[in-house]
Amino acid sequence: MLDARGRSCPEPVIMIKKAMASNEDEYAILLDNRTSLENVSRFARVAGYHSDYTEENGIFTLKITKK
Repeated sequence: MLDARGRSCPEPVIMIKKAMASNEDEYAILLDNRTSLENVSRFARVAGYHSDYTEENGIFTLKITKK
């Protein structure tokens, strides 16, 4: 699981992009702001992944799976 809490865009997008170089079927990333959530979700969708998130106490857990 990647931890992007405390980081602002584009850092979370760069983190998931680097992780996706491993070509795994799923990833999870922790985010603490909605802008990063939207940007990482959009990047994942364009890269051919499906994403879904849960929120707890202002922390988003974004799960990304290959379509």
